[in-house]
Amino acid sequence: MQVHALDINDFCEDTYHLIGIHTTLEDYKLAYLLNSTLKTTFKRASYTIETTKDVSFPVFYHYDKKQEFDWYLLANTVKYQQAKNLANSLFETETKAYLLPERKKVDYFLKIVGDTDHNFLKKNINTLNKISQIVTSYLIDINTLKSKDYLIF
Repeated sequence: MQVHALDINDFCEDTYHLIGIHTTLEDYKLAYLLNSTLKTTFKRASYTIETTKDVSFPVFYHYDKKQEFDWYLLANTVKYQQAKNLANSLFETETKAYLLPERKKVDYFLKIVGDTDHNFLKKNINTLNKISQIVTSYLIDINTLKSKDYLIF
């Protein structure tokens, strides 16, 4: 009989850091600005993040070959049309859904997967804050998030 031994690393998540971005830009415009400023190559991924409300959040992806980091640009809010419950109503209402509801004021998240050091993160946050269309950006403590399961994909 064959025995399969489990290693503790089988249960460990990837190491990642999360940067919150406040801006009024559309996701594709923000991806373009990040590409020109951070020298990245964000492209729209072929998949989206689905939540329990059957709402999909777009994902932009960049792979850093030099440092072997995966970067993800995620929108925190999505507007969708919801039909009213009234049988004879002709109108729909526009509703907002949040990827991480406990961070409703954050517009986008920049998820960097890999073993990064503090100086790398600080340098990129300073670069983001120099972009005139970005109000602010900052590092988010992942341990304070309740719905971080949506960030695992």
